[in-house]
Amino acid sequence: MVDFRRCVAILLALAVTVPLAACSDDEKPALSNPAEAAGAAPASSALPESTTAALPATLALTPASGKKNVPVSTEIGLKVSNGEVTSVKLTDAKGKTVAGKLRDDKSSWVPAKTLATEQTYTAEVTATAGNGATTTSKTKFTTMGAPGRRTGTGLYLFDDHTYGVAMPVVAEFSPGIKKADRAAVQKRMFVETTPSQPGTWSWTASGTQAYYRAPEYWQPGTTIKVRIAVGGLPTGKGIYGDKDRSATSKIGRKFEMNVDNATKKMTVVQNGKTVKTMPVSLGKKSTPSSSGHMVVMEKMSQTVFDTTDTDGASGYRTTIQYAQRLTWSGQYIHSAPWSTGSQGRTNVSHGCVNVSPSNARWLFDKTLIGDPVTVKGTGDKLDYGNGWTPWDVSWKKFAEGSALPVPADLG
Repeated sequence: MVDFRRCVAILLALAVTVPLAACSDDEKPALSNPAEAAGAAPASSALPESTTAALPATLALTPASGKKNVPVSTEIGLKVSNGEVTSVKLTDAKGKTVAGKLRDDKSSWVPAKTLATEQTYTAEVTATAGNGATTTSKTKFTTMGAPGRRTGTGLYLFDDHTYGVAMPVVAEFSPGIKKADRAAVQKRMFVETTPSQPGTWSWTASGTQAYYRAPEYWQPGTTIKVRIAVGGLPTGKGIYGDKDRSATSKIGRKFEMNVDNATKKMTVVQNGKTVKTMPVSLGKKSTPSSSGHMVVMEKMSQTVFDTTDTDGASGYRTTIQYAQRLTWSGQYIHSAPWSTGSQGRTNVSHGCVNVSPSNARWLFDKTLIGDPVTVKGTGDKLDYGNGWTPWDVSWKKFAEGSALPVPADLG
């Protein structure tokens, strides 16, 4: 006799273990989700994917549309959500396109030159979302007239010049930039190096100069491209930068001059190899030479040293040959035929590095503006800012003079 209850139990067990994919079109299992029963796609057990990328990009631009009296240094500010800026076009009132480029952090677009005064500009910006959809926004603004008060500027770097490996980029401001205004000014001071080398700006206490250097001397053969883009930039208390200044320069071979008061000698090292040693006479006890890390700032085949204006009857007026300036206060390397008997033995100068006429000529023919000069052992320390002195402090100390944050690992 057949036990039907046992057969039913077996059949039920088989129904449970048969894979759903094995069901024929006529024998589909019942759907547990009413939505599936209505023909909707089966629900997934995975977490839902983010839909952020599918959202359209949104753009907010500055200056605001219709804004007037905008500084001619203005940038096109960009605030983007759910996408990234893929196009910026700035045109003047005649429809002429203005060149420019995005900042590295894409926070704004910087015109390649100062804008014209009392001119209307239109910026058209396009952003692209993750799904490829684009959003375009426009803003129209008018620049201010010529300012009445200006900050004078200077840049000690020139196109097509070759400099020594210690040449800092030196920007000058008159009157000096106050601490509260330095960050805004520094953001408009651009330096590019090829090959790429990290660096930062550092301000002197007076704010009349800012230096840019890397943690180490520049690599020989480096190209330095600089733009001090402060034309029309607010520099504090209703004063505006006078003009943009720029230069593209090269760095030459590595040539170092090391002066030691203990030996009264200068050792000249080129590309890591000692090429010449020469006797020197430094400043006597009453007018000592400064010890520190300096650079050649200026070269004059012939000049006149005249201290009669400051020293009166005790001053002197002398024609000097092959003079190379190291400090603003008047420390030079120069030819001193009158002290050749003392060179290598005794200090007799007024603070300069005296060398013989032949050695002075040899150095003059070899050096570049920006070549490093180190003087040690004189007992008188170089004052920071007395010349181009950014190498006379550690990298850490130098970076502390930046008005903007410097990454701790940059050096």
